Amino acid sequence: MVIDIRTRRAGKERDPAIPDGPDPLLRTVYGEILRDERLDQDRTLDDVARAVGMSKQYLSEVERGRKEPSSEMLHSVCDALGLPIEHLLTRAVRRITASRRIATRGSAGTPRVQLLAA
Repeated sequence: MVIDIRTRRAGKERDPAIPDGPDPLLRTVYGEILRDERLDQDRTLDDVARAVGMSKQYLSEVERGRKEPSSEMLHSVCDALGLPIEHLLTRAVRRITASRRIATRGSAGTPRVQLLAA
C-alpha cells in the first residue's frame, strides 16, 4: 500500500522495485545473472560470445531474457565466464525467492508501506 502524506490518502501507485504480477521468467533471471557476471569480469558481449561460438546479438538477447537458451548453451556461457552451472542455478533460485518475498512483504516481514512526501 502507498500512503501519500501530501493528500493523506492511500493509493495504488506501483513501486518499481517491487515486481508486479507473476514471477519473472527463468530465462530473464538467467540472463540477468549472466550479464551481471560478465560485467563483474569487465568482459564485453563480443568477448564472451566469441568464447562460446555464438553471435553477440544472440548473447545480448539471452542476457535480456528475450531468448530461451538450451541447457547446452547455458553451460557453454557459464564455462566461458568461469561460472559453475550450479552457481547459476543457485543464484536464480535466490533471486526468484527474494522477488517473491519483496512482492508480498517488506524486509522486516510486515506488510510493505511506502510514504510519499512533497
